[in-house]
Amino acid sequence: MQPKFVPVILAGGKGERFWPLSRKHRPKQFLCLDGSGESLMQATANRLHPIVGGWDDIWVITSGMLAAGVQAQLPSLPVDNLLVEPEGRDTAAAVAWASLEVAKRYEDDVVIGFFPADAWIGDVDAFAKTIESAVALAHDRGAIVTLGITPTFPSTGYGYIQQGASSGEYGYLKTYQTLRFTEKPDLETAKKFIASGDYTWNSGIFIFTAKIAISELELYSPELMKLLADKGVGGYATLPKISIDYALMEKTKLTHVIPAEFGWDDLGDWNAIERLMKGDNINVELANHVCIDTKGSVLYASNPDEVVVTIGLEDVVIVRDGDVTLIVAKDRTQEIKQIVSQIKDRKELDRLL
Repeated sequence: MQPKFVPVILAGGKGERFWPLSRKHRPKQFLCLDGSGESLMQATANRLHPIVGGWDDIWVITSGMLAAGVQAQLPSLPVDNLLVEPEGRDTAAAVAWASLEVAKRYEDDVVIGFFPADAWIGDVDAFAKTIESAVALAHDRGAIVTLGITPTFPSTGYGYIQQGASSGEYGYLKTYQTLRFTEKPDLETAKKFIASGDYTWNSGIFIFTAKIAISELELYSPELMKLLADKGVGGYATLPKISIDYALMEKTKLTHVIPAEFGWDDLGDWNAIERLMKGDNINVELANHVCIDTKGSVLYASNPDEVVVTIGLEDVVIVRDGDVTLIVAKDRTQEIKQIVSQIKDRKELDRLL
């Protein structure tokens, strides 16, 4: 008999590195970035849907600002399965609260999976088989299972997981104990990680039973769990603001990693669109684009009636949305968050956020 599985979609992110297309009420997870007509969050829910056989066991946790948008994008999601945080306190708070709420509705041996709302997955069938293996490992071994993505280049924008001794096979996949997590290394370190052959990218997907999640969080994040136990969601403003990686994953002794190959990208900034869509094209054009001698560039316009014209440009990103035009060198797209911070400091530009 298959263990009960409840996926929870983490949908509270801001996606500021996709500004100006990503805004306060229209963050990255609400956007279609691959031309499919389906938002990233809709794609996430739709690939989980067949794994659990319907909408009744899919949950979403998001912020109050985005709750209406989630309901509009996922109209089949049961209202009781939408958890609305009164304010963002990072992923540890979201995971802890969601785990407690799921445990109330199901037995504590229910397996919970947490999934970022804004990741791209290439092979949906391979993804489903990987999740089935992870659910079995979490249920049978009391493991906290992470999915590691086989690296294809020495990224400095991803976290890494070092795999240790083999912990067997589940389904058709090998599993390993984890030795350590490393956040966003420098380039030389990333190159060494890949050369060693025992590091994978941290997908941000993790799976465990409700019982294990709660007991391990009580052990390693007692302040967080006590506040939730005493005050529930009403104590959110006083919860420590910390990621689940720092609060639990880097401390627990129960983590196992499954190296997975189902085509993955966390779509961290505009350069990710080029990785997904360029192919043999000179540019990635999600806009009416007329050019002379422009190459290696990404162009996006939200209004199909507008035309972007370029001459002699190389390796730039141009985004046209509403009354904003962004032009940035591809190797500096990580700095878009700094621009958003500057705009936050100028009240006359608040409409652009």
